[in-house]
Amino acid sequence: MTYRPARMRFGIFLAPFHRLGENPTVALQRDLELIDHLDRLDYDEAWFGEHHSAGWELIASPELMIAASAQRTKHIKLGTGVSSLPYHHPFMLADRMVQLDHMTRGRAMFGVGPGALTSDAYMLGIDPMTQRARMDEALGVILRLFRGEVVTMETEWFTLREARLQLAPYTHPHMPVAVASTFSPAGPVTAGKHGVGILSVAVSQPGGLISLSKTWEMAEEAATKAGKTINRDDWRLVMPIHLAERREQAFADVAEGMMRWNKEYFENTLGRPADPSNPGDVESTVARGGAIIGTPDDAIEAIERLLELSGGFGCLLGLAHEWATWEKTLHSYELWARYVAPRFQGQYERIAASQKFVADNRATIFGPNAAAIGKAFIDAGVQLPAEMLNRMQRGNV
Repeated sequence: MTYRPARMRFGIFLAPFHRLGENPTVALQRDLELIDHLDRLDYDEAWFGEHHSAGWELIASPELMIAASAQRTKHIKLGTGVSSLPYHHPFMLADRMVQLDHMTRGRAMFGVGPGALTSDAYMLGIDPMTQRARMDEALGVILRLFRGEVVTMETEWFTLREARLQLAPYTHPHMPVAVASTFSPAGPVTAGKHGVGILSVAVSQPGGLISLSKTWEMAEEAATKAGKTINRDDWRLVMPIHLAERREQAFADVAEGMMRWNKEYFENTLGRPADPSNPGDVESTVARGGAIIGTPDDAIEAIERLLELSGGFGCLLGLAHEWATWEKTLHSYELWARYVAPRFQGQYERIAASQKFVADNRATIFGPNAAAIGKAFIDAGVQLPAEMLNRMQRGNV
């Protein structure tokens, strides 16, 4: 049976992706302005990435972006998307996140992962073979610190001596925590083991949709083994999105940007081999379910398919991109907020039912009003205008 949240959450996963040649100062400012826009449109969440190389994903500290955005916004929750745990001493990261929990009055979220770019680990001298195990090790320590435990531990890469956080979390028992999941079992297994949420960041990649049901299955198995519980409402899927009033317009808006993103970054920079069977254009990407591009109605259908394929989830995050112009990108987010989100947040049905009730019963409802208006004219000794008389007879007054 498919799980459907009473109120699905929507947000953004901001790596970010900024093309080479742009002013980085202006690009980072634009990232903050985008979150302002989403906050005004009542989006629920925004997650900031952590990367240190390769020239496109410019945010080195998601905590700095959260602190800056928290001062500019009112409602939207702000998360690390994600903090690369092997790059940090777990005590220092836990302490910074609890401070953010206070500074945001409970709007901070903590997303974690092993580190997405091998080039980051290379510069830090970290063996990629150790990253996933270190992520699990660090997360266990951070959760213990969040809970107020005193931790003494010595590993090959960090030491703790009677360590404890001097601040209790603002959020009880602690802020939301989620583990990034791609195709490796490390993400869902770690999430299940620690009883926290999942950030499925590779849904848009070839084969990503097929792995969704397996992702949750692995997480549930790990949770059961560890004596933990997990909730599908804490499962977030990440997918590129772009909307316009017409499907053809939406495709045209992003066609060039999508191809450049695939070619210049993923192939030419990160070395992902080109797939002859998957040209990476808009049509083929949408056809295989690798992006939601089209009209609001297309987006509603796509979410229904994702719910069915996954078995249910609590939040859908748009993978931030700059495939279209700034103006069209902002308009896309507005179309989603106006016409898509209400369908999955319990905000459409009552309005539609109210309209239908009045339309179906307008003769009964408005008939007495028409008679009252007619009587008022008669009582005043005024001749009813012919057009008004015709409208009254049709029940339109």
